Amino acid sequence: MLSKGHAAPDCVPGEIAVVDLIPALRAFARTFCRVPDDADDLVQETLTKGLANLDKFEPGTRLKSWLFTIMRNTHYTRVKAAAREAPGLLDCASSRPISEASQDWSVRSKEVYQAIQKLPAHQREVLMLIGVLGVSYEETAEICKCAVGTVKSRLNRARASVLEFLDESSSQALVEKRDHLAEDHWDRGADRQR
Repeated sequence: MLSKGHAAPDCVPGEIAVVDLIPALRAFARTFCRVPDDADDLVQETLTKGLANLDKFEPGTRLKSWLFTIMRNTHYTRVKAAAREAPGLLDCASSRPISEASQDWSVRSKEVYQAIQKLPAHQREVLMLIGVLGVSYEETAEICKCAVGTVKSRLNRARASVLEFLDESSSQALVEKRDHLAEDHWDRGADRQR
């Protein structure tokens, strides 16, 4: 095993930088794929394409944005191919959990997840890039191949839609409800100990 900062003699510095971006790629892949194995497959395909075309990467630009663009294009190519093949329903019963969790916070997090999944792909993509991965508006615009104003508009619409799906009037109300659920959870635990 090599110490940090030292590469194997046959490794190219660009390949090492690509490896460092795997966690971000996995997080971004989850915005496209609901099933973790599918997300991992998308990351693998992105890495394969990225490493095979590393010579086409322009130095001075962001490698992360370049790989995100490859992933996005790969995903949409897969979607088009899957639509042509149409093997079955996306909401297959075998992908559902066997038993639901009973905790209030778990239920609420599932509601938020489902609300995000209901968003159109372009809004969900922007929400995940900016809200979860912390990518800048400019980089997001570059990845999504649109104007910064369009990114801001999509993000605003995505936030509003998520709140609407959750029947919330504001994001502050959602935070207050989460805090209340957490306090209620601890209160019930204290009652059980008495």
